[in-house]
Amino acid sequence: MKRTLALVAAGLAVLATIAIAVTYPALGHWIYHDGGQWEARLSGFHQEQIAAGDVTFSVYRGGTQPGRETIVLLHGYSADKQVWVRFAKHLLDRYEVIVPDLAGHGDTGFVTGLDYSAPAQARRVAAMLDSLHIERAHIAGNSMGGFITAHFALAFPQRTLSAGLIDAAGVHSPEPSDMGRMLEAGRNPFEVHSRAEFDEFYAMTMAQPPWLPGIVLASMAESYQQRRPELTEIFRGFYDRDWLDDRLAEITAPTLVLWGDQDRLIHVSSAQVWAAGLPKATLVIREGIGHMPSVEEPAESAAIYRDFLAKLKP
Repeated sequence: MKRTLALVAAGLAVLATIAIAVTYPALGHWIYHDGGQWEARLSGFHQEQIAAGDVTFSVYRGGTQPGRETIVLLHGYSADKQVWVRFAKHLLDRYEVIVPDLAGHGDTGFVTGLDYSAPAQARRVAAMLDSLHIERAHIAGNSMGGFITAHFALAFPQRTLSAGLIDAAGVHSPEPSDMGRMLEAGRNPFEVHSRAEFDEFYAMTMAQPPWLPGIVLASMAESYQQRRPELTEIFRGFYDRDWLDDRLAEITAPTLVLWGDQDRLIHVSSAQVWAAGLPKATLVIREGIGHMPSVEEPAESAAIYRDFLAKLKP
């Protein structure tokens, strides 16, 4: 009898272990996604679906009082709109703020065969503004989102009140980053095959990442592995093309270039390229910060951005 009970107990323990292993990442995804939506709502945002040509954007939108200027915030490659919430909430007292999941990302979703180049993504942002009957806006983006921001400012100068480039892709870096060396060796750190590779990649994204529970990191690691084919297609759509080195002088909008000096994905020397080439650039480099200043120090980064915007007022 004791042996039977012991076997039953052992079997239940195995089943419990399997159940935890199966549900652990799923629960982490729920915490990130649904918990993130709650945080956005508590911060003053609501979620909308906005048709924009060949995609329908899922966006966070807040501060929609009449007469306000609009800010559009664009996330980086593989990220989503959630990364902006803690930064963006500091802007809602004066501005309307729109934060979309870009095509191929988040709740907007991935469609194979879509044009994921930076110019195409910029045109979608313009179509989104058309749908909302917004003629002009401040556009800001991080990494790939910064690349899209610059292309928006280039293609739609009359619609660009200002541009914000936060550790932006889009110009050739004088000094290689850790990611640049990996790509030269034939490996993209965003294309994750295991938890170990995810941990290595995640450590490259920020020098001072915000605390996340292990269950959320586990779900993120699983998501990156599941999304690998999609992320590969998106990367091929925008990487190593449509460079802006020779066109920076054509971007006439006042531009904030904000960078972390510990960026391992796009070397800080790129900031000098942007600042030297843009006619109306303001350069700010943050010490001890990595690739995502708006996530690593959201309040401080938002204060820098607000100060930049305030100085544009006549």
